[in-house]
Amino acid sequence: MRLERTVTTDKPVEKVFGYLSDFTSTNDWDPGTVRTTRTSGDGDVGTVYHNVTKFAGRETELDYTVRELEENQRFALEGKNKTVTAHDLMTFTSTPSGGTEVRYVADFDFGLITPVLGILLWPFFKKLGDEAEKGMAEALARL
Repeated sequence: MRLERTVTTDKPVEKVFGYLSDFTSTNDWDPGTVRTTRTSGDGDVGTVYHNVTKFAGRETELDYTVRELEENQRFALEGKNKTVTAHDLMTFTSTPSGGTEVRYVADFDFGLITPVLGILLWPFFKKLGDEAEKGMAEALARL
């Protein structure tokens, strides 16, 4: 199951990348996040974040590991728990006016039951994506 959103801001790519590549920023912009803490690492590849999210009325926990970090261009994480693997990718593009376009793609794999859960949970995922997109746009405007 995939969620994909694009947010454009007038803030420069260096500032936007610096903010969003610290995954604890989800505490500010992702309304589904109860809390995200960095549990190891310095923010570079291999850094681990523990995320607690409220989804469909329940709290779920994932440990996210930074898999890719290309300064001001690309930030990718893999999150896991017993039932799901999530792959999050943010790409950053400078706009002609000096702002930034952020493309956020989140893929969720529930194993063999992904197609069934995708149908059942799509309304919750769509709402989560819509709220996160709005929250990210508002947080970036405040930078």
